Amino acid sequence: MGSIGMPELIIIMVIALIIFGAGKLPQIGENLGKAIRNFKSATEREKIDVAPKNPEEISGKKGHP
Repeated sequence: MGSIGMPELIIIMVIALIIFGAGKLPQIGENLGKAIRNFKSATEREKIDVAPKNPEEISGKKGHP
């Protein structure tokens, strides 16, 4: 019940075609692709920024564990 099949995708595309028109769909798809790429790169940068730099930051102690 959670998956989208071919008939559902066709219905979604027809509705999008009716709402946005044939001329706007490529532009909307391109903008959506750019937004997804930007979101992915931003989340990757955040993973890098919050990663601990050394073992002391993980344990919260200085010196030997």
